[in-house]
Amino acid sequence: MFAKSFRVKSNTVIKGSDRRKLKADISAAFPSLTADELSELIPNKEELNVVKIYAHKGDAVILYVLHKNPLFFELEKRLYPTVYLLWMYPALLPTFRTWAPVIQKLIGGADLMLPGVVVPPSGLPDVKKGACCAVTVVSNRAPVAVGTAAISSEEMHSLGMKGRGVAVLHTYMDHLWAFGDKSGPPSVPDEDCGEEMSEEECDVPEEAEEKEDEILEKPSEDQWCPDASACSGIEELSVAEQEEEKGEEGSEKESDQDQRTPQEIMDALLLQCFLHALKSKVKKSELPLLTSTFLRNHMFACCPSGKQIDLKKSSYKKLSKFLQTMQQQHNLVRVKELAKGVESIVEVDWKNRELRSFSLPEEKDVEASPVQDGGRGEIPYNPPEITTLYSVSARLEPLFLDANKRKGATMHAAEVRSIITEYVKRNELVAVNNKNYVTIDPTLCDCLLEKSEYQEIECLKWDDLFTRTLGRMQECYQVVHPGQAPITKKGHIEPIDISVASRGSNKKVTLVKNLEAYGVDPAAVAAALQHRVQASSVLQPVPGARDRVSVQIQGNQIHQVGSLLLDHYQIPRKYIQGLDKAPKGGKKK
Repeated sequence: MFAKSFRVKSNTVIKGSDRRKLKADISAAFPSLTADELSELIPNKEELNVVKIYAHKGDAVILYVLHKNPLFFELEKRLYPTVYLLWMYPALLPTFRTWAPVIQKLIGGADLMLPGVVVPPSGLPDVKKGACCAVTVVSNRAPVAVGTAAISSEEMHSLGMKGRGVAVLHTYMDHLWAFGDKSGPPSVPDEDCGEEMSEEECDVPEEAEEKEDEILEKPSEDQWCPDASACSGIEELSVAEQEEEKGEEGSEKESDQDQRTPQEIMDALLLQCFLHALKSKVKKSELPLLTSTFLRNHMFACCPSGKQIDLKKSSYKKLSKFLQTMQQQHNLVRVKELAKGVESIVEVDWKNRELRSFSLPEEKDVEASPVQDGGRGEIPYNPPEITTLYSVSARLEPLFLDANKRKGATMHAAEVRSIITEYVKRNELVAVNNKNYVTIDPTLCDCLLEKSEYQEIECLKWDDLFTRTLGRMQECYQVVHPGQAPITKKGHIEPIDISVASRGSNKKVTLVKNLEAYGVDPAAVAAALQHRVQASSVLQPVPGARDRVSVQIQGNQIHQVGSLLLDHYQIPRKYIQGLDKAPKGGKKK
C-alpha cells in the first residue's frame, strides 16, 4: 500500500476527546497492551498528530504520529500498527517468519507467499482469515512488515503451504516508514531459532546476500537455498510480482496510446453523442426540434458511462458553433432560427454516409442498477428494512417480568399487545359486565396511570390500555441492510433531508443529507445526479457529524433527487424530507 509515495491531506494535533477515543480503540484492537503501555503510546500531555493521507491508489488513510514517528495507521476504520510500534512491542501481533532475501520483494509491493514461510518447531501462529499479523526474518524477532492473513492457519496447512499467506500492507523501508525518523529494526534474538535450529539454518550466508537478486529470480543447485519450500516460495513470489508488473506496464501502454489533447477528446465525444442521438433518439415526427432540447434530452442521454459532455472544454465552445460545423462540413443536419434567438433542427439527412456507417455502442446506463461504488458495478443496492420497535422502560418493567423482558428489551408493537393481552387474561382482569374493558390492578395502576388518576380510573378500554403502554415505552428503530447485522437505535430515524441553499449572486444549490443512515453511498448519488442533470456535484462534510457527508449539486434539482431516491433507490416517501420544495412548473401559454 505504501510502496509508492502518498499525498498528505492534513496534519493536525489530536483533540482531548479524540485522544481518549483513540486510546479506547487501541485497547479494544490490541487487548494485550497494559494500561501503562497505552499511556506511553497515547500520553496525555505530549503532542500527538493526526495525519490524513491518500495512498497512491486513492485509499484514504489516517496516521497517528508521536515524536515524528507514525505508530498506527487507520484503514477502513481498522487500526494497524506500524513497524515503529512493533519494534517497541515485538510480540503484539502473531508473526510469520521468512528469509531475508524475501523482504526486498515485500518492500516492492509483493505479498508473502506460503512456500516462503519458515515454519518453526512450535508451528504456525493460530490466525483467522483477515487477522492482523506481522512478518519477521529468521534470527530476528523485530517485525519488518504488517498485513492481514489471506487465509486461516488451518487452511494454510490443508493447502500444503501453497498460495498467498499474508496480504502485506506496510513494510520496513516503504514510504510510511520514510515518513518517520527512518531508523532501522532493532536486533531481537529469535528464541526458537537459537534453541532448536542450527546456526546454518538460521543465518543467511554472505554469498547468498551478495547474490540476492539471482536467488530471488531463480535459485539453482549451485546457489544457497534454505530448503526446498523456501526456494519454491521465492520462485512463486517472483512470478507473481512479474505478472503484476506486466499488468501495470500494459495499463500504462494503454493510457499512453491516446496522445490526443483534452480538447480533441471532447470534440470526439461530442461527435459520437451527436451521431448516436441522431441514429437512435431523434424521430422525424419530432422535427423541428429545439437545439437546447436536442442537447439536454438526447445528446446527454447518449453520453457514455463515466464521461460528461462539456462544450466549454471543446474547440467549439458553444452549441450553435458545433451544430453549424455539423451542418456545413458534415451535411448531417440543417439548423434554422425559427424565432428570434431560438434555433431549431429542421432537417436531418438520414441517408448521410457518416450517419449510416456509425455503429451504436452497447447500452450501458449508469443508473440501470444502483450500485454502492458510484457506477463500477460491484454490489447492487437494496433498500434497508426499517422497523419501529419499543423498549421496556424502568417504570413498565414489572408489567413484562412474566414474559422475561427486562429493562431495555426491544420488541415490535404486536409483541407488546400480545404480552399485555396474556397478562390481562392470566390475572383475570377482563371486566365481567363489559369485555371491552380491563380492570386496573395495582401493577397496571403503577405502570400506566398518573398519580392524579389513581382514585378516578378503575377500568380502561383495550385500545386505551395498549396506547398507554406503547406511549410509556422508549420508541426505537431497527435498520436491517441485506447481508448485515441489524442496527437498533433509540428515537426516530432521521429522514433524508433535501434542501435548497443560495450561493453567491442568486445561485442556488441542492443539498442532500443523511444518506448514510439508509445505506446509500453519497458518492454514488453524486455521480448519478451529475450524469442526470449534467451539473457539477461535490461531497462536503456535515459539521458536527463524524464520517457523514452531504451531496451538493448546482441548481434546484429536488425533482431529480426525489426521482432518484424514490424510483431508483426505492426509499419510501415518508423517509424523505423536502420534496415539497421542488420548483413548480409555470402555466403553459
